[in-house]
Amino acid sequence: MQIKELGHAVLYVSSLERVGDFYRDTLGFREIHREWPVALFSGGRTHHELLLIEVGGESDHPRGRPQTPGLYHLGFKVADSTEELRAVYKELKEKGVRIMGATDHGVTHSIYVLDPDGNELELYADVSDEWKQDPKAILAPAKPLRLE
Repeated sequence: MQIKELGHAVLYVSSLERVGDFYRDTLGFREIHREWPVALFSGGRTHHELLLIEVGGESDHPRGRPQTPGLYHLGFKVADSTEELRAVYKELKEKGVRIMGATDHGVTHSIYVLDPDGNELELYADVSDEWKQDPKAILAPAKPLRLE
């Protein structure tokens, strides 16, 4: 067996309406279906890349959730260049999204944000295909990335 790609992510959320609206209206996912307690979204690559399940509850931790075993973040490719990523950064700021930082990973440039439940998302641009010849290129030391 060999995994071909990450198919989808599933998140438990406090409010299907609030968090679903964020993924649809802020991040631009196409909503496939929403009927309590679930919502499905697609970026167009497959039938669904994101499934939300409402479980209720609110998070009061500063980063959304305490750092305990479980999901750290989800990564979504949103751009093909640093210039496109700058436009995404500007749009996120205009929409009041909580931005945690931006990082140059060598082969990717990333913006880290929180969704309304505090789930961390990496929104990235592939800026080099060096990893195709050298898979370890992804391990380059991370550096701060300035997008303003």
